[in-house]
Amino acid sequence: MHSFGYRANALLTFALTILALICAMASFSDNLNSPSPSAHVQVSLTLNVSANLQSLFTWNTKQVFVFLAAEYETPKNSLNQGSNLRGREYNLTLHWHVMPKTGKMFADKLVMSGFRFPEEYR
Repeated sequence: MHSFGYRANALLTFALTILALICAMASFSDNLNSPSPSAHVQVSLTLNVSANLQSLFTWNTKQVFVFLAAEYETPKNSLNQGSNLRGREYNLTLHWHVMPKTGKMFADKLVMSGFRFPEEYR
C-alpha cells in the first residue's frame, strides 16, 4: 500500500498536469479565432486642453493616466457620456489616476461646466 503523502502527491501532480494541458489547449484555440470587428467613427471636435499636472508627480509616482469625458443629463438618465451631444449643455470632466510605485492608487477629477455643443456640426 502507498502512503497518504504518496497518494496526495500523485493526485496533485495529475491535477496540475491536466490543468496545464487545459491551459495550453485554451491558449492554442485562441490562435484559431479570427476576429473581424468593424466600426464607423466620425469625430469633428477639437479640444485645446492645457493642464498643469506637476503636482501629481512625486518620487513615488510610476505613471499618471488622464482622460477627458463629456457628460450631460437627460430626463431618462442622470449621467450620459459622449453620444448625441448636439445642442446639449454638457460638463467636461478631467479624470486622473495616479499609479504609485508602491502603495495605494489615487484617483480624482475636476469638473468644468457651462459648455454647449452647437446644433449642427460635421
